[in-house]
Amino acid sequence: MKKLSRINSKAAVITLSLSLAALLAACSTSNEAKLAPLPVVASVDVAKYLGTWHQVAWIPNSFQGDCASDTKATYTLDGKDLRVQNQCKDVSGKTTEAIGIAKIVEGSNNAKLRVSFFRPFYGNYWVLALDPDYKWVLVGEPKRTFGWVLARDTKLDPATLNQILDRAVSLGYDRSAFKMSP
Repeated sequence: MKKLSRINSKAAVITLSLSLAALLAACSTSNEAKLAPLPVVASVDVAKYLGTWHQVAWIPNSFQGDCASDTKATYTLDGKDLRVQNQCKDVSGKTTEAIGIAKIVEGSNNAKLRVSFFRPFYGNYWVLALDPDYKWVLVGEPKRTFGWVLARDTKLDPATLNQILDRAVSLGYDRSAFKMSP
């Protein structure tokens, strides 16, 4: 009798787990369905994209929680992938660094990357708007939870920044979610 009871308990746990997984998947799908597909730029010239980009504005996130200033990313070739070196200064002025890898999504004309700083976990890095001279870029991801305005210089003129943020809004981002980088 105890053996049958244990089997029924395991079955109940499995059924409950599957039900919760299905419910979470349905919620995730319905939330994503509300968002229009996120278009990216037609193509990115990787050779022009390489180098250092300074964070001008971003949607605050937990993985940059210790960054107080001077946030930048440097991209270099690493075989067919890109090496990503993120740096910033914490409140004490100490420089912190994270090294990651970015894989180009096949068929995206280099406009979509999958980036990881903690393999095997990868996140989307999509180029949503890009200056023709590669002076600034708007980067985001399909759920619009994360977003960055990056530039070759530490600052952008207000009119250009406003234009980039207008583009973010037209793509479904909340303008007020973006904060200026110190």
